[in-house]
Amino acid sequence: SKSSSRSEKPEPTMQDFGELVLVMGDLCIPNRKGKLPEEFKALLVPGKIKHVLCTGNVCSKSMEQYLRNLVVGNAKNVHIVRGDMDDNKTYPEETVVTIGGFKIGLCHGHQLVPTAHVESLLNLQRRLDVDILITGHTHQTEVYANDQKYLINPGSGTGASTYNGKASIPSFILMAIKGNNVVTFVYELKFDPETNEAKVKVSKSEFSKEPDE
Repeated sequence: SKSSSRSEKPEPTMQDFGELVLVMGDLCIPNRKGKLPEEFKALLVPGKIKHVLCTGNVCSKSMEQYLRNLVVGNAKNVHIVRGDMDDNKTYPEETVVTIGGFKIGLCHGHQLVPTAHVESLLNLQRRLDVDILITGHTHQTEVYANDQKYLINPGSGTGASTYNGKASIPSFILMAIKGNNVVTFVYELKFDPETNEAKVKVSKSEFSKEPDE
């Protein structure tokens, strides 16, 4: 029998897009939530993720260890900043890391006045002199591109209630970074009325920066 000469192109995997960076925070375990959703744990396979950027409010040693275990053999690639509920005094208030062609700023965000306001975020981004600013605190996912600047909020990894008691959807973000390009995948665990159960929904966006002179 003749073999077909037309070769099927394999679907690109996430790693094809670049280095995988997990962005997660506001876990609030055990203060406001018991655990990370099993649906998320099944997706977060140790060894595939190269960097973890955590916006804070980890609130437990076991959850910190879980994040560190995801990045096999690269402990220095796990960055956690301090949230308003974290007792760990060793977490910095903010930090800046470089991944690929991007300078990335990380801060929980409760320190900003007004909190979660775009102007406050852009002011912090200018002060840290970063291409991408990652903050948390609102427990709502946000991916905002503006004038060569990129603002990201991964929401709450557990769907913990906010500081003023509002419910939230469990979420996290994976960034795949290659050079001056980043592909952002937002994962949200949403209730599906058709099946009467929670399902992980994924949305994707891309951002590129101009090469540095």
